[in-house]
Amino acid sequence: MKTHDSLFDEHEVLHDLKHFLPAQAPLKDFIHHNTLHAFQDKKFYEATQSASEIFGYKVSLSLDEYRALYESQRIRKEVLDKVIAERKGPKAVKEWHTNLVSKKYESSALPRIGALRANWKKHYRVDLDSLVHPILFRVLCSYLDQGISIWNFPIKEKTFLASMRELEKNSFSSIFRTARAKDLLLNSTCEIRSLLKMLVGKKELYTQYLYDQQFAHQGWSGMVSAIEDQPQTLLDRRKISLHDLVVFELLLEIDALDFHCGPQWLPLKDHIIQEPTPLFAPVPPTELNEALTIWQEAFEWSYYDQVLTGLQNNTHRKVEKPRKSFQAMFCIDDRECSLRRYLEDLDPACETFGTPGFFGVEFFYQPEDGKFYTKVCPAPVTPKYLIKEVGNKNRRQKDIHFSKHSHSFYSGWLISQTLGFWSAVKLFGNIFRPSMSPATASSFKHMDRFSTLTIENKHVDHRENNLQIGFTIDEMAIRVENLLKSIGLVDHFAPIVYVIGHGSSSVNNPHYAAYDCGACAGRAGSVNSRVISFMANHPKVRAILSERGIVIPADTQFVGGLHDTTRDEIVYFDENSLSPKNLTSHNKNEIIFEKALDYNAKERSRRFESIDTTLSPQKIHEKIRLRSVSLFEPRPELNHATNALCIIGRRELSKGVFLDRRAFLNSFDYQVDPEGKYLLNILNAAAPVCGGINLEYFFSRVDNQKLGAGTKLPHNVMGLFGVANGIDGDLRPGLPSQMIEVHDPVRLLMIVEHFPEVVLTTIQKNPATYEWFINEWVNLAVVHPETHKISVFRNGEFVPYHPLKNRVDAIDNIASLLEKYQENLPVYSLN
Repeated sequence: MKTHDSLFDEHEVLHDLKHFLPAQAPLKDFIHHNTLHAFQDKKFYEATQSASEIFGYKVSLSLDEYRALYESQRIRKEVLDKVIAERKGPKAVKEWHTNLVSKKYESSALPRIGALRANWKKHYRVDLDSLVHPILFRVLCSYLDQGISIWNFPIKEKTFLASMRELEKNSFSSIFRTARAKDLLLNSTCEIRSLLKMLVGKKELYTQYLYDQQFAHQGWSGMVSAIEDQPQTLLDRRKISLHDLVVFELLLEIDALDFHCGPQWLPLKDHIIQEPTPLFAPVPPTELNEALTIWQEAFEWSYYDQVLTGLQNNTHRKVEKPRKSFQAMFCIDDRECSLRRYLEDLDPACETFGTPGFFGVEFFYQPEDGKFYTKVCPAPVTPKYLIKEVGNKNRRQKDIHFSKHSHSFYSGWLISQTLGFWSAVKLFGNIFRPSMSPATASSFKHMDRFSTLTIENKHVDHRENNLQIGFTIDEMAIRVENLLKSIGLVDHFAPIVYVIGHGSSSVNNPHYAAYDCGACAGRAGSVNSRVISFMANHPKVRAILSERGIVIPADTQFVGGLHDTTRDEIVYFDENSLSPKNLTSHNKNEIIFEKALDYNAKERSRRFESIDTTLSPQKIHEKIRLRSVSLFEPRPELNHATNALCIIGRRELSKGVFLDRRAFLNSFDYQVDPEGKYLLNILNAAAPVCGGINLEYFFSRVDNQKLGAGTKLPHNVMGLFGVANGIDGDLRPGLPSQMIEVHDPVRLLMIVEHFPEVVLTTIQKNPATYEWFINEWVNLAVVHPETHKISVFRNGEFVPYHPLKNRVDAIDNIASLLEKYQENLPVYSLN
């Protein structure tokens, strides 16, 4: 029986270590999340200061950057003074204001991580990282490779450590340069405790040594940890664990020390005069930390204040509900914010809604001839349903030189001399005239729009791999009811209700999944839009809904569609099912959508240096389309850059307020949900999804080297699962600089339209959701639906908030501003 060792418990240490490592999955499943999720049980500022002290992360803008924002008046003086008064008291305002604006602060402390392991270099003049990492990274990349390598890893059915053992046993050469490490691998149990005894020698230091070791390459360690927990994220699965990685790296370190110092070297404990500060010892507060906290608060509330002013004074309130020309459901994605605004401007009789882009239908999807199942619902959800595609009339295009045959000696030489020459010509032509190619990651390729989907399950025992194929009538009715009630669409249905998912097209972009729909697990929302539309059109589903108080008129039809946010194009599905009258209306609506997409492309173009924003919307749209497939374009679009808000309420709350594409818009009607039942479901999803997106952008912006991926220009795709700089670098989790350059690092402000007491009760029902708000990783405000008064969530309760601004500027036409300014624009009231 094993006894518990209080000084070093291997399983406990590895469990905790995994919690602090980056949680990014392989590229095909790139989902935004809170980069500092391990600290989320602490208050935001306490957590970020701890992360900075322990791991050396930058967690805010610099003092100089804040002061520049103050000089440019993006941080307002009255807001800064208010924050100082709240945190330090009214009497301290003058002194702290002076300090913030002009005092010099020293900041030269080294992080705690790495301090213990640095003793190898100090006492032995040995840089273990430079000796171990090149071998370690190449072995890991070869073992995990998903299709880049010409030759497969020889043994991949076994665990990583077992595979390395067999490789060493049966190879003429060895990964190791000395006998001892190889003998340990082949002839011992390779216990972590035993190897650490050789290297470190003191149990009290084992844990800190492992943290130092793994955070010297947190990208690779995080990837191994993510694959261990979710092996399905690799299509060609591998049996790897953080335990195996640690053991193999310890062996490589012993081998490197034996090779460079001889076998007589002594463990670290014999050379340490003063032990480093324990990693997780309390972090003492400093005046500099407090100064940065005050600046960050002032920066955020300088923006929040004008948003809340704009919403409170918004007079665009709905008086009556005539039948609409059409209704359109979009994802809550901030990129749909401007498209909805243009649709409503071009056709005031239409109505738009926002809801998570999987539209409440959770399932795996298998395209025809597809080998694998693809999850198209939020990452934490494990579906029990499978939707299959049949009748795909479009064969997927292929380039002949993109095949395994191009790697062989004879056929590779022949292809390079023939097809290779033609490919070079095509590549040269693509510089001047970019176009779609088989290598383009296109959202429209996710599903053939003319295929059939197995949506209805008529026999419950119709299953495949323990997944039910399709949904029963009752299951469909539940999902349609939940969707319609959650967004407040329970009556006054238009003749056509569009359900528009979204995806993205790009070429030469390893982070393509981050541009697709996060609610669909980094996939396009096309299948989901077709599935929910089929369900809502089903006569038996409508009969059940009618019994539950939702009467959908017989002439109302739901139409699925997909918005490609990079190209600003929409395709529609199952148009042939429309009645003659609705088909005529649909053809007219298409013209409105097309015009709105032109204007949307023009608004997006103001962020792009290469496009003249004074051109007509149609000409700019054409340039946007070309840009989306340009091989040399490092930023096909800016994705969620500048996101700062999540508004949950009726459209009338934000309609008529210009929010510059910075808001996630989730439709919700408090009158349909007076007790907050559907609001709870919305917040359970919106807090981690929108909050996760916001915080990944936040931390990638303030520390693009450690918490972001740096510039994507030197990125090398490793095994189709990650990116690194060069062939021997660490994997780069987080977002590249091309995705965050224009982003303002402010926490998400979630604004809910409901009674404060209902919202308070609702957020307290789920501890995981409540943590986001009580620990201030997401800020929360409530707009009273009747009085329009605002309350903000502070220390567990809602307190009244009175905006410092009386009003925001009104503007008749936003187009002139969009042509002149690249930076974020203030909040405006649209006349």
